[in-house]
Order: sequence, then structure tokens, then C-alpha cells
Amino acid sequence: MERGGVVMVCDDTEQIRRLIRLNLELEGYDVLEAADGQELLDSLAGSAELPGVITLDAQMAPRDGWWAIAQIRADERLRHIPVVMVTASVQQHDRVQAQSSGLDAFVPKPFDPDKLVEVVGGLMARGRGQAPSA
Repeated sequence: MERGGVVMVCDDTEQIRRLIRLNLELEGYDVLEAADGQELLDSLAGSAELPGVITLDAQMAPRDGWWAIAQIRADERLRHIPVVMVTASVQQHDRVQAQSSGLDAFVPKPFDPDKLVEVVGGLMARGRGQAPSA
């Protein structure tokens, strides 16, 4: 599969952002970063080029991933972007919330970086609602 495109990585833990970024960059992706949902939305609002995929952590402050996905799906300009929730929140209610919120994939932490790259690549190639969850 040919790699490439822009991925926005949103996580409040710098080490997690770095891990995801390095693995995606090794596969040819350009990576943008945000530390919480508000920073993500602010960054996208001012951007002429939108990412092909967004990865989100669920638990961030002050604006978490659940808030961010609701904002993304409500925004005509952003709603087409596939979103992967990468989170330690893996209870059944989290998976139900993930499905009902319009997420395209759910990857539990700790995650296999190769699997995350595979999920991102599938979403990048096929678009919203087409890639399986990890």
C-alpha cells in the first residue's frame, strides 16, 4: 500500500504523540500535533490543508477526545475526515460511545505501532467508515 498524506495526532502525552509521529513518519506520512481537543480544532480552523486522518486520545484536558469528535462531526468542513480514537479507555461503554460518536476506528492503549499505522493507512486510502478497528 502506498503511504503518504497528512495525519493530525492529538494526545495530551508528549511521549505518545512522539511515538505515533515517528512511526507514521517512517511510513511517509506528514504529521501535525495537538495536545488537546481545543488545540486540534483551533489548528484545523486556521489550516488551508486538512489532514487525511485524525488520531485522538479520549482523556485530555481541558477538551477531551469525545468533545473533539462531536465538534468534528458537526462541522461541514471537517466531518469527512476519518478519526481513530487511540485510548486507554477500553471499557464496553467506551466502545459503545466510540461507535455512536462517529469514530471510524478504535485502537486501545497500549497499542502496537505497526497496527496503528495499518489502521491509519486503511483510513487514508478508503476514507470514512471503511477501515476496521484494531
